[in-house]
Amino acid sequence: MKNLFKYAVEHWKSLIAIIVILFIQAYCDLSLPAYTSDIVNVGIQQGGLEDRIPEAVSEEEMERLLLFVSSSDRETVLDAYTMDENTYDMSAYVLEDSMTDERINELSDILSGPMMLTAGFESGSEMTGQIEEQLKANMPSDLVSDDMNMFDLMRLLPGEQKDSLVEQMEKQMKDMPETILEQAAVSYVGTVYAELGMDLDGIQIRYLLTTGGKMVGLAFLGMAASVLVGFLASRVGAATGRDLRGRVFHKVVGFSNNEFDHFSTASLITRSTNDIQQIQLIIVMLLRIVLYAPILAIGGIIQVFQTNVSMSWIIALAVALIAFVILLLFVIVMPRFKMLQSLVDRVNLVTREILTGLSVIRAFSTQKYEEERFDGANRDLTRTNLFVNRAMTFMMPVMMLVMNGISVLIMWTGAHGISDGQMQVGDMMAFIQYTMQIIMGFLMLCMLSIMLPRAAVAADRVQEVLDSRTVIHDPEKPLTFDEDEKGLLVFDHVSFKYPGADESVLHDITFTAKPGETTAIIGSTGSGKSTLVNLIPRFYDVSEGVITLDGVDIRSVAQHELREKLGYVPQKGVLFSGDIASNIMFGNPGGTEDEMAEAARIAQAAEFIEQKPDRYESPISQGGSNVSGGQKQRLSIARAIAKHPEVFIFDDSFSALDFKTDVTLRKALKEKTKDSTVIIVAQRISTILSAEQIIVLDEGKIAGIGTHGELLENCEVYRQIAASQLSESELNRGRRSGSDAEDSGPGEAAKDRTGWTDDNGEEVPAHA
Repeated sequence: MKNLFKYAVEHWKSLIAIIVILFIQAYCDLSLPAYTSDIVNVGIQQGGLEDRIPEAVSEEEMERLLLFVSSSDRETVLDAYTMDENTYDMSAYVLEDSMTDERINELSDILSGPMMLTAGFESGSEMTGQIEEQLKANMPSDLVSDDMNMFDLMRLLPGEQKDSLVEQMEKQMKDMPETILEQAAVSYVGTVYAELGMDLDGIQIRYLLTTGGKMVGLAFLGMAASVLVGFLASRVGAATGRDLRGRVFHKVVGFSNNEFDHFSTASLITRSTNDIQQIQLIIVMLLRIVLYAPILAIGGIIQVFQTNVSMSWIIALAVALIAFVILLLFVIVMPRFKMLQSLVDRVNLVTREILTGLSVIRAFSTQKYEEERFDGANRDLTRTNLFVNRAMTFMMPVMMLVMNGISVLIMWTGAHGISDGQMQVGDMMAFIQYTMQIIMGFLMLCMLSIMLPRAAVAADRVQEVLDSRTVIHDPEKPLTFDEDEKGLLVFDHVSFKYPGADESVLHDITFTAKPGETTAIIGSTGSGKSTLVNLIPRFYDVSEGVITLDGVDIRSVAQHELREKLGYVPQKGVLFSGDIASNIMFGNPGGTEDEMAEAARIAQAAEFIEQKPDRYESPISQGGSNVSGGQKQRLSIARAIAKHPEVFIFDDSFSALDFKTDVTLRKALKEKTKDSTVIIVAQRISTILSAEQIIVLDEGKIAGIGTHGELLENCEVYRQIAASQLSESELNRGRRSGSDAEDSGPGEAAKDRTGWTDDNGEEVPAHA
């Protein structure tokens, strides 16, 4: 999991911007339920009035109100208002403009009880009527008349007695829910405003339009924030995928053959595509959902506690249920996720093998077996995917059940609260919305809990490639080649064994390949021929001994500089999608058309190229599938020739050529490589007859070194190979040419080793 966050943190600037925008989005989303509550409570139920104390009250109404205010607080109230005789139809007290929130709260505490009492006595309710009758009964009958109301009675009471009565009334109101006092105060304010002739309908419409406008603005701001977060998250995800693909590619390109032994091609392709795609997708989801979900959930919890704490236990219950579902899914599904990517690797491997070996499969009529093999891998992957998807399918109904159940529980509990006067309808609606936001936050995390384990496994697999240690690397202070010597290649007591192997593949190999000469390597299958030449470009490093080129240990120079001096033609010709020209000039992209044509001519590829309608611009399919094996080899040889290297390495690169083309190509190549060192690995003796030096390998050891004739005389292993390919007369002729070569010049010896002449004097190659 840490790798996922590590990849995301690499783009920390965008990450900070996303977090800031997410807070803005959360503020917008969390503000909307509060405004919804205000629309219901204030805009509809209270007629748009949100004043807890009247901003203006008539002189007569103020006198009535002050009757229920204690003597100690009366001056505080009067100091907050000033007399205004011009604004309204009657004289009125108007709240001062300089009022602070602290003073307004103080006045609200003082006037909430008196406003409720005043409104109650003015409305003539049953409760206030009982209080009025009790007060009349306690007063002298000569002072009380039937037409006197409560306000007249309060005016008759002495100051101390009136304060005592007000104190008793306030004690009785302390047990009332706060919401009842607030609603009574608002109702009184509306009555006061109506008495002054204020437009109550206009106040309500203005409040609804203002609050609704704020909601619309917040909705658009939240939408813009969501779009911007999606844009930035997509950019971060795409950039992360791009960077990871680049890093994996550069890492894999630098792999030696040892690393390729640990990572299969199918696995590397899966890690570079499917795994990185999973990481890219989950990073987008992390930035859009995982970061947003806790912000929304925590903000929702804070808002819930501000709305109504008495129902907070419902939130705890919902969170506990969701946490249980998530934990259950993790325990059940997590083991399957660890298998999933390996199963994808398996499907890719089987598919790749079947597609690349399709001709062999058809030739041996094993289509049924391969279909069953693919079906087996595909079924395993399908079963695992189905299990994961079914877990997701199970999760959604459970979550919806939790959400709907919580909604019903809130409504049931809230209805009792409304009935008892503990909360308002708008508060219950806001509580439901906040609860749904909290649950949605956890629900989003729950949905991601299905995706996160798979992405975490993918991230670990990608990181495994990035953390892999490359065995072959450049030295910290690379040396440079000696310009005085070009192409001198020396193997000095070289031994090699594959990493982790117990026995060496090559043992004490010592020879020198000189410029202008051809060094051929021959031996039975598995004798180590290809392994030996793979040491020259440092596909592997020697276990013992030293390989020097131009007098410098090849491990002491940069790999790029070393390989710039080499022209390598692999055992299996490899072509790249493009055209013929791009493949020939692959190692010399800045070369001229004349160099390209010359390389094609020497490699005997010009003839079939000229026959194509587009000639050198003729397309080459992936892997060279639209050319024959011999044409593929000739183009590979032309690619090495066009590079003009100091050392040519031909790893059994003439095996697909017919004898005539083989002889013609080698004669043209001999002229081209007269100043270069040529290393040829071959199975056919006819290919190496003209070599100045032939190295015979047997079980990783040198069985003999010399010319063709010398080896026929001195090397039993070579004689056995020659006897399997040449007739008796050709063997005898080879022995004579080897003896004559000691007395003849190098030109004659080379000519004799190239082949023989028939009765008409035409040169012909040796026959297999």
